[in-house]
Amino acid sequence: MFEIEAERPEHRAAIDALLDLSFGPGRYAKTAQRLREGNQPVPELCYVAFAGEGAERRMVGSLTFWPVNIGGVPGLMLGPLAVDPALQGKGCGIKLMERGLADAKKLGYRLVILVGDAPYYAKVGFGPVPPGRLTMPGPVDPSRLLFRELDLGSFAHAKGPITKPQNGAAKAS
Repeated sequence: MFEIEAERPEHRAAIDALLDLSFGPGRYAKTAQRLREGNQPVPELCYVAFAGEGAERRMVGSLTFWPVNIGGVPGLMLGPLAVDPALQGKGCGIKLMERGLADAKKLGYRLVILVGDAPYYAKVGFGPVPPGRLTMPGPVDPSRLLFRELDLGSFAHAKGPITKPQNGAAKAS
């Protein structure tokens, strides 16, 4: 039902419109945005989803991963994940994340964090960060700070602040 493709420059306007539709202008004020400002997404981990065929084909989802340091451990931040509100609950977001997480693992990334709804993201293996273990560069509801290991044990040494990488790109290990 959904076709996932690598994001291309010509998708930018449609992605921005989808993000505005999904999150509104308040998205720029969110704490996760602090980790995106001055940072660059991992190009191999930026996706768009399409639905329909021929003239009816349209972009209905997008997903981006950003390099971050997770309490001293290089990793990724998932998001934003946006799905056309008319198609939410139909599996597009899950399909985008499954593809992105599988590709991130293939690229050697070991740990991913995000800020989001725990029951939804649990469907792809995310769980809550233990209270006090990690801090974001601003206020975040602790119950919404989630992590997923792509390599068993990769979260064991993560403790402290989540920050942008010093050189603008955290490396997969």
